[in-house]
Amino acid sequence: MRFRAPHSEEPELNLVPLIDVLLMTLIFLVVTTSFSKEAHLRITLPQATVQKTVKGTALRIAIDAQGRYYVNDRQLLKTTPEVVENAMLLAAGGKKDPVIIIHADGKTPHEAVIRVMDAARRLGYTHLTFATQQPASGSAAQ
Repeated sequence: MRFRAPHSEEPELNLVPLIDVLLMTLIFLVVTTSFSKEAHLRITLPQATVQKTVKGTALRIAIDAQGRYYVNDRQLLKTTPEVVENAMLLAAGGKKDPVIIIHADGKTPHEAVIRVMDAARRLGYTHLTFATQQPASGSAAQ
């Protein structure tokens, strides 16, 4: 009598359907997350209730709603980055790192504020602050 061990086949796991399901899930997640970004664009900026006073002389840069620059209450005729940088350098009067206060109108173009911040960065000025106004006493905080 011959006793043979039964030849057992090892079960195979077919990975193709698993990969198909994972790829479909990945595609679904990528498509749905790219469309959901539009819903998150609504932001409410906080109001500042306390405004610190800056001791000493500070470099005051005002930007109106049309994007015109005023460095220490003197209007710049050109708004190129080089002109803004030179005006800041002259207004600083040789100070290494003056405090720069940016007074930007609520309707000021974003590019105008970034231009001032970039000019300060190129000059090595690191003390930047934004001027705010206190909210009306009758408004509720959100």
